[in-house]
Amino acid sequence: MFRTVFIGGATAAVLAAFTPTAGSAEAPAAPVPPGKVTIDLVSVNGSGCRPGTAKVAVSPDNTAFTVTYSEYLAQVGKGSKPTDFRKNCQLGLNVHAPQGFTYGVAKADYRGFAHLEEGTVGSQQASYYFQGMSATTTQRSKNFIGPMEGNWQVTHTVPYQSIVHKKCGEQRNININTQLLVNGGWSDTDATNSFMAMDSTDGSLNTKYHFSWKKCER
Repeated sequence: MFRTVFIGGATAAVLAAFTPTAGSAEAPAAPVPPGKVTIDLVSVNGSGCRPGTAKVAVSPDNTAFTVTYSEYLAQVGKGSKPTDFRKNCQLGLNVHAPQGFTYGVAKADYRGFAHLEEGTVGSQQASYYFQGMSATTTQRSKNFIGPMEGNWQVTHTVPYQSIVHKKCGEQRNININTQLLVNGGWSDTDATNSFMAMDSTDGSLNTKYHFSWKKCER
């Protein structure tokens, strides 16, 4: 499932929805591990997330974790630098799961704000994978066409049979790669500015990754 929602003011318009293909059933109910799940932010790299501008937090019920950025913005036009049209970020996370459990990512919700002049195209791309494992989640991308002013949201749902779980007993970080692009197109970049952001200083706009928990066999 790949759903994109634009939220502007009090209205929200679903612009695209793809029905899952045969066999892409939702994940069955899985046990959520007891105890405390913690995450270490091991590495931060990229023009969209210099050190100190990305934070990670686990939900109290252990069902998801959020990533909040404070300086993640791509832009073109007046006041921007030539390299500002593209921003990217790679995070390396060490998830400490309770004993007897392992995890994968079942769904990811990406949120942000955009101002795109007519003729401008913004793009959000994302992928995540376990360090050293050949099975990598396919990179997803979505374009946003100007004119646009308001919050945006993209949801990536992974069919249950396609979820990659970390192998039990192995120490592997999960790497999260994201990218924002803004193409000025035929807009007047000398007089206007267009941008796409995935940042929030107050935590109100964040990226949310939903765990798929799995018990390890003894």
